[in-house]
Amino acid sequence: MRIATWNINSVRLRLPIVLRFLDEYQPDVLCLQETKTPDEFFPEEAFARHGYAHMHIAGMKSYNGVAIIARVPLGAREVRHWCGKEDCRHIVGTFENGTEIHSLYIPAGGDIPDPDINDKFKHKLQFVDELTGWWPKERSPSKPMILVGDLNIAPLEHDVWSHKQLLKIVSHTPVEVEKLTAMQNSIGWVDAVRNFVPADQKLYTWWSYRNRDWRLSDRGRRLDHVWVTPPLKSSLRGAQVAKDVRDWDPPSDHVPVIVDLD
Repeated sequence: MRIATWNINSVRLRLPIVLRFLDEYQPDVLCLQETKTPDEFFPEEAFARHGYAHMHIAGMKSYNGVAIIARVPLGAREVRHWCGKEDCRHIVGTFENGTEIHSLYIPAGGDIPDPDINDKFKHKLQFVDELTGWWPKERSPSKPMILVGDLNIAPLEHDVWSHKQLLKIVSHTPVEVEKLTAMQNSIGWVDAVRNFVPADQKLYTWWSYRNRDWRLSDRGRRLDHVWVTPPLKSSLRGAQVAKDVRDWDPPSDHVPVIVDLD
């Protein structure tokens, strides 16, 4: 099974490149974040015509939104809410064998890494804290699960173009890294991509729109992740970041992350 995740930054605006991605990379499941559309306007028919007839979506106008698009059946489906907000950031689907897949969009957190003066950053930290407490209470580490999405945190030194220069930049601050690491450790999540790419190698999934030549500057961050619970670690067969997709028009500032499982 090939699982892909992609912050698409408006699924309706970028539908042509999403369909191109499905054709060229042939994922069995594609999870999207920042779909930015209410459910009634989600392009279900276009995906169904491409062979992806099974969908679980939760969207809202202009902001956020998550989706699971699959050519394999989805059973039980769930929408999760955090921090007292119904803002379409976390959905859960279940495959026929009982494996769960979570499509997650953690808040970006604004520009100032201080929860006392930046409510967006406070929301981000609270969001991760609530999830960290929820996993061990509601899900066993022995349950086969896949977590994918834009987690908006680059946890490792080589997940950013400059560790020193980004220590005070939202997405790579020590408090964010500490909290995301605690969430990962809560039930022993395995970083599926770093399972294949050593931690001392640079690895990015996001490049700012502000960079005129994103390839030349290569000031990236790894904000998009795929994690699996311990029972699925031995099933991991490969991983890739579809970097070339950043050149497709109209581009998202994120690129798809792909993991293959047996």
